[in-house]
Amino acid sequence: MISPDAALTSSPEWQALVACRESLQNCPMKTLFVDDPERASRYFIEGAGLSLDFSRNRLTDESLGALMALARSRKLEDRRAALLRGDKVNITEGRPALHTALRNPGTDTLVVGGQDVIAEVNATLDRMETFVTEVLNHSRTGYTGKAFTDVVSIGIGGSFLGPKLVTEALQPYRTPGIRCHYVANIDGTEISETLAKVHPETTLFLVQSKSFGTRETLENSKVARKWFIECSGNEQAVASHFMAVTANVNAAQKFGIDPDNVFPMWDWVGGRYSLWSAIGLPVALSIGMDNFRALLAGAHAMDNHFRDTPLEKNLPVVMAMLGIWYSNFWGAETHAILPYDHYLRSLPDHLQQLDMESSGKRVNQQGKPLNYHSGPVIWGGVGANGQHAYHQLIHQGTRLISADFIIPLQTHNPVATHHADLFANCLGQSRAMMAGKTLEEAKAELAASGLTEAEVDRLAPHKVIPGNQPSNTLMMSKVTPETVGALIALYEHRTFVQGVIWDLDSFDQWGVELGKKLGENIRPRLLGAEKSDEATDSATDNLIALFRSANSG
Repeated sequence: MISPDAALTSSPEWQALVACRESLQNCPMKTLFVDDPERASRYFIEGAGLSLDFSRNRLTDESLGALMALARSRKLEDRRAALLRGDKVNITEGRPALHTALRNPGTDTLVVGGQDVIAEVNATLDRMETFVTEVLNHSRTGYTGKAFTDVVSIGIGGSFLGPKLVTEALQPYRTPGIRCHYVANIDGTEISETLAKVHPETTLFLVQSKSFGTRETLENSKVARKWFIECSGNEQAVASHFMAVTANVNAAQKFGIDPDNVFPMWDWVGGRYSLWSAIGLPVALSIGMDNFRALLAGAHAMDNHFRDTPLEKNLPVVMAMLGIWYSNFWGAETHAILPYDHYLRSLPDHLQQLDMESSGKRVNQQGKPLNYHSGPVIWGGVGANGQHAYHQLIHQGTRLISADFIIPLQTHNPVATHHADLFANCLGQSRAMMAGKTLEEAKAELAASGLTEAEVDRLAPHKVIPGNQPSNTLMMSKVTPETVGALIALYEHRTFVQGVIWDLDSFDQWGVELGKKLGENIRPRLLGAEKSDEATDSATDNLIALFRSANSG
């Protein structure tokens, strides 16, 4: 453990990177490619079915070596081992973070607190398999004997974002006859619109909440339960149509869920890492248990790559250290996630939670304020749509923006030349970010179009693209259960590595808890209660009054 007085920014490894940054300040990436014909092949690494081209970065062998020296100085290998063996790496809550155990195939043992965690995980997977098989072969049916056709998963945060991403990503593997719907938002429109699409006789509800007390999830579940009873006229049938993934079996039973239909959650799995657990039940129902196990296998392959591969060739480590490089030495405030595949369209949403909930911290593990920036803003969207929207800011804005381009080499839907067009767009955008367009090139282009010298001089500055914007290109042969599992696990480990460098607790989220608590205090007043002793402010009071006025009578 790094002592509280070991200042990261005054360390020799940090100062070496400051010097590297200064030496590269006026060196365009185009020059690095000209000076080093082997650059693309040397800055290309592979693991767990994924390939990373990181040659389009403001990077030399010297700065890459300095980044790895910083990682070693922060005891990354030791911290990685602590994570994987089940040490209490979530220090503010005194818990391990054992999401990697959720995808261990069961050939190992991992004893934590006297219990074999992997044995527990695999017992739950076997229960899941029995349940999924019964639903898909129609031996488990609704209260009228009809087969289930729709699954409504009710959760929020990690119980929603990860499973939704994977369900969309693996649509080519979907099981016939089952449609998945996700409800997260407390906005009544979402649950209303979802219930309008399904029929009570053939709908299975999954209530996903560790505490069985998360307000958004609980309120949406109450609405679904009321709708089901009103439509079916059969309150007893709730037991066969509602399942739960929770640690609070008693609360689920009071809700009307049969204890045999409750799957466990463990306190050593954070919500943003939970899709690998029974929280992934909607995924398993959507793609079948064999494909769900393949998803776990892909993530486990990335776990092994992360554990065993030298830092310089380690995908999560290289990507994490490049993020450190831009956030802390080049002043980048954001990082774009740009998947060039429609099936991966929700990846930026999932990674926003994973990264920003993990790294959005302002004190180190000893509670001392940071004197450096931690996590950047994560954003993005599916390519090539973004090229006609926010890519303009990347190319000609004033800020440094790094990006990950993510694309499969092959598509599940080979329509005309669409995939070649998509791939060309992806490569064109990453090249434009790197190469840009000089004033001389802009002038030559305009002159060749027949414009006068005065017109050329007037328009050329508007066509200059500075370039030198860094990016990674992350590829897989195809979007499959294995590669999707590896991809998500890659970003999990990338986030962990950055937390090690910044000395953060990457597994708590106390900022989220404050907003929940304050909302609970405000809610009674919106519903008519008089002002309590709870301190508010004039803006909150005015807005409460406005809401009550609009909803009175």
